[in-house]
Amino acid sequence: MMKRALWQGLVAGATGAVVMTLGEKAEQRLTGRPDSHVPARTLKRLTGMRERPRRQPVPLNWAMHFGQGALAGVLRSVMAQAGLRGPWSSAIFAVVRLTNDQILENVTGVGAPPQTWPGPELAVDLLHKTVYAFATGAVADALAARNGPGPGQRHAVLRPGRRTDVGPLRRNGY
Repeated sequence: MMKRALWQGLVAGATGAVVMTLGEKAEQRLTGRPDSHVPARTLKRLTGMRERPRRQPVPLNWAMHFGQGALAGVLRSVMAQAGLRGPWSSAIFAVVRLTNDQILENVTGVGAPPQTWPGPELAVDLLHKTVYAFATGAVADALAARNGPGPGQRHAVLRPGRRTDVGPLRRNGY
């Protein structure tokens, strides 16, 4: 399962990053918001690269932007393989994606906690990360569905919910 989750997650996450980027570029045209250089600055800090002020190299920005998206997609794929699929799971994953960004940006000193951001800036970031999460989830769920229901889905068939009278699935999954 993990090998499958790895490649499917990279595909799903990269797709989600492309969809998010297209949405960001459309939003920037409408609002006039400039490109963010936070991804490149974060990558420089994480890797110990020499920093410079102002604009950051576009290839570094894209590497961090798409790299983070692809890698985070692996977790969403593991969720889908386990049977955590659909909009509810994508909403859960949106929080994970936001958390990933905030940990990296804050631990490096490149970003500040979201509760300190101006409202419109926070809303835009939440929107784009949610688009990413749902696009990534749609792809991860579709790829995982080709392998049938996940263990959690098979357990739910016995009796939905967390119940003390329904034990775990047998080792063979049924």
